[in-house]
Amino acid sequence: METRNQGAGRVADCLRDTNETTIRVRLNLDDDGMRDVDTGIGFFDHMLDAFARHGKFGLDADVLEGDRQVDGHHTVEDTGIVLGQAFARALGDKAGIRRFGHAFVPMDEALVMAAVDISGRGQAFYEVKPTSEWVGAFDTQLAKEFFIAFAREAGVTLHVRLIYGENSHHIIEAAFKAVGRAMREAVEMDPRESGIPSTKGVL
Repeated sequence: METRNQGAGRVADCLRDTNETTIRVRLNLDDDGMRDVDTGIGFFDHMLDAFARHGKFGLDADVLEGDRQVDGHHTVEDTGIVLGQAFARALGDKAGIRRFGHAFVPMDEALVMAAVDISGRGQAFYEVKPTSEWVGAFDTQLAKEFFIAFAREAGVTLHVRLIYGENSHHIIEAAFKAVGRAMREAVEMDPRESGIPSTKGVL
């Protein structure tokens, strides 16, 4: 696993190379001018692009090698791992951030809530049940695996809950957009916070 901060700013470049996948993620928390995603799974690309677009993040995510001939599980989960590591790296010591964020996102009949605490305690509570097993070539169960991996590696407490929905595409897309918007709020710099936003003095 290679991870490094890219010069000044809240930017990270992470590479994870295993026998199952090779994935590189470049992330910029403060400049959404870059969005280029290629995982080999079209619907998943669309979801990551929506996450970055609504989070206002610069994101370049490439699955350089994967075992998609088996299924999409390792590709999706490992992308969550690397993206989470990139967030943790880009945030640094977390001084001055808002820390908490939340969003309710409607998409037609679907409504999803996401709330996040950049707590240092990586955990996800994902209560979203799509109504079908597949959207295109994407196994809808893998959305949960992605968010669990992302929250663990980013060191965030993440809650995602489906309020209502019928169409699996709408439900999952609303979830990715909601998490993107919640993360956007949580990582923003708070002009009233000069230090670590915790009574413990560390996150």
